[in-house]
Amino acid sequence: MRDELAGFTIGVTADRRRDELAALLQRRGARVVLAPALRIVPLADDTELREATRACLDRPPDILMANTGIGMRGWLEAAEGWGLAEPLRSVLGEAYVVARGPKARGAIRAAGLHDQWSPASESCDEVVDHLRRRGVAGQVIAMQLHGERQPECTMALEAAGATVIEVPVYRWAPPTDPAPLHRLIDLVAGRLVDAVTFTSAPAAEALLRAAGERSEAVLDAFRTDVLASCVGAVTAEPLLQRGVPVSAPNRARLGALVRTIIDELPRRTVTLKAAGHLLTLRGHAAVVDGELRPLAPAPMAVLRALASSPGRVLSRTALLRTLPRGADEHAVEMAVARLRAGLRAPHLVQTVVKRGYRLRVD
Repeated sequence: MRDELAGFTIGVTADRRRDELAALLQRRGARVVLAPALRIVPLADDTELREATRACLDRPPDILMANTGIGMRGWLEAAEGWGLAEPLRSVLGEAYVVARGPKARGAIRAAGLHDQWSPASESCDEVVDHLRRRGVAGQVIAMQLHGERQPECTMALEAAGATVIEVPVYRWAPPTDPAPLHRLIDLVAGRLVDAVTFTSAPAAEALLRAAGERSEAVLDAFRTDVLASCVGAVTAEPLLQRGVPVSAPNRARLGALVRTIIDELPRRTVTLKAAGHLLTLRGHAAVVDGELRPLAPAPMAVLRALASSPGRVLSRTALLRTLPRGADEHAVEMAVARLRAGLRAPHLVQTVVKRGYRLRVD
């Protein structure tokens, strides 16, 4: 099947690889909401990077911590511009190289360097534990930063007797246009999106920061109805710390992330028999006897309420509570009419005179 995600709406918070991830999801039938939570910005003033590079040349590091592919490439490209690329490669080539993940490993190898070790979890904590067990007293460690300082890692290594040279290459910045992110936050809080993907821990933090006073509503949605899907364990950490259950693949790859979503979302659907039809509820659609029926938010909300108590009569007042604020009982009638038309199975939703509506199960 190539339409496993048909009927689901998925938010994408990545910036640099958002089009690639969106295409993978759309090919599986998903509706995608693009909402970058952060963007990578090269340092406007490269003084710190140049000073860190000089420090590495003056006191060649015994250990190199390569955290990201884009960071390592950016560092070597900057060194090329200063005429220091070859001297830098030379000193790094003598170091014990730790590549935190596959992208960093790829950049290391593309530069003609050799990595000696990578953490299974791709976490900074595992790297620090490995280096402390190996012994770092009296050694110099060049730590390529990934967007922001890592004081916990730096302090842990310094406490073990190492000298740490922090190498800042880029920084995280808010998106140029914050409107898509705020729209996604509204959709999450309103349970109008089925899943949100995260490809970095700072992006998860940024979304919650942007939510402001609505952060608890967003977290509650993630804890219940909206799937938080992270590319790996490191990315998931800010959400796990806040009690959000997450799905994450064993290998931190976009393809694996999409496969995890394909496995998880359909398991969250509601399927029942009603009026002789097999009915499955997906995010913004119903599947009637195997046929996808996209629905607008209001009729979908009414269908979810009716499906939560099959055969039970729900009053207009009860159904009104499922609709946006400001709606009236006429809006309920319109939503039911649109629901019947959208399902193309008018007998599924039955009117019970003077009482309300029910999903017919007999």
